[in-house]
Amino acid sequence: MTTIGQELIKALAKRGVDVVFGIPGVHTIELYRGLAGSGIRHVTPRHEQGAGFMADGYARVSGRPGVAFVITGPGFTNTLTAMGQARADSIPMIVISSENSLGDLRQGKGLLHELPDQHGMARLIARKAFQIQSAQDVMPAVDDAFTACQAQRPGPVHIELPLDMAPQPFEQDNALGQTVQSPVPDDGLIQDAAALLKASKATVILAGGGAKTASKPIQTMAEMLDAPVVQTVNARGVLHHHALSVPASPSLQAVKALIQDADVVLALGTEFGQTDYDMYATGKMAEMKALIRVDICPDQHAAFPCRFPICGDVEAVLMRLNAELTGHHADNDGAARAEKTRDAAVQEIGADMQSLTRWLDDIRNARPHAIMVGDSAQPIYAGNLYYDHDRAGGWFNAATGFGALGYAIPAAIGAAIADPDADVLCITGDGGAQFSLAELMAAKDENLNICFIIWNNQGYQEIETSMQAVGVTPVGCDPTPPDFEAIATAVSMPYQRCTTATGAITAALNTAAAHKGPSIIEVTAPQPQQTATA
Repeated sequence: MTTIGQELIKALAKRGVDVVFGIPGVHTIELYRGLAGSGIRHVTPRHEQGAGFMADGYARVSGRPGVAFVITGPGFTNTLTAMGQARADSIPMIVISSENSLGDLRQGKGLLHELPDQHGMARLIARKAFQIQSAQDVMPAVDDAFTACQAQRPGPVHIELPLDMAPQPFEQDNALGQTVQSPVPDDGLIQDAAALLKASKATVILAGGGAKTASKPIQTMAEMLDAPVVQTVNARGVLHHHALSVPASPSLQAVKALIQDADVVLALGTEFGQTDYDMYATGKMAEMKALIRVDICPDQHAAFPCRFPICGDVEAVLMRLNAELTGHHADNDGAARAEKTRDAAVQEIGADMQSLTRWLDDIRNARPHAIMVGDSAQPIYAGNLYYDHDRAGGWFNAATGFGALGYAIPAAIGAAIADPDADVLCITGDGGAQFSLAELMAAKDENLNICFIIWNNQGYQEIETSMQAVGVTPVGCDPTPPDFEAIATAVSMPYQRCTTATGAITAALNTAAAHKGPSIIEVTAPQPQQTATA
């Protein structure tokens, strides 16, 4: 008879889990008993936060939940930052941790790895949290975890397996989790929204992260409506190099003007969060005359009411709307409006950010269709303001939403494992890289095809500039970076150093491409860098 721990592994394998990211410990030994021979690949990060970020990157690229195994107490708390990032960006992640024995919980006995209420902490961050108290809880917990990740708004889910439960015999039962279906949009709303779109003379489409898998239906709709498509950070690439594409932040005044001039705004899978729509914290978002909002999450509709709240999966709703619009061909100067907005947005971000976006263009052109994973670094800030990527879902970073430093290196590892045939480029600053340098060894262990590009501007230059802008004397913004060439030697990776001169990064990437496996390029950044103004 198998144990509860072994059966939990079997349940994951049956649901298509092919890799887990985890650090084994004495509290998870029984969980690992079932891992050998399961067919599930185990990747060992160097820190549990890295396990969470790897699961995040894996999920973004594969479209399936990323899974992390961690121990009770410090292992669990180390993953909370990664869970917070996943919640902010609606990324499906399942964190499975151990816990002390059920009878010892909340007793304050001074046990190893003891927390006052680990399950309570998980419920604060995770979209759903489960505690296995018997064999009958295993299948419902796993079923519910996956439906929460796939049929509802995605996010982190936590499953807690107490020490006294893991080795218990698993008695087969027919217990099932709750069957959760994706919301089915109202037919009347679909028809009314389609009628409004047909009558529109100046539609604008806003595409968020929830729309990143819907490139084709978005393009079909945009062309029928002759509507510019504004892409938030997590939707870049859904309409690459198209005349109707506006790959710019809706926080920019040029993009706000486009939205405000629209008679109908169609919002697809976008949260209307501050870091996308009001990153300068002015308290003012673009006013919208008539808003049709498509989002899978009822809570989002409640938080941002509109005239046409269509609750459902973006791609499924678009297919129905497009069917209603079949044969409709508007002529609303969409390409001209999009071009005007693109030109104005580029001018608005200023010369320094323009140079950085050109640098990103060079990287994209050197490695077409690559996955670019970013940390909070100057080139990423620039790209989030304005950058047109050539792969939907292939541009993502932690510089918006939760904004966790140290994200890029482990998330790039997860991305490379999800798509081993892809070129994966990790862009991180020297400051952010130091949060997770140890994870480079995981990339080496797995021999992943990742180029780690380290933008070295000698510290936290963005923070220093922000302090100076408000008259605060910069303090703590100049941590000394390590010798990255020595780091590359220590982790046995090829290393190059280049400047930001025209063609330098292209040459470095071409050299790196000749090497299979991970490599490092250090970019000596110019001083000083300036940020864009609102």
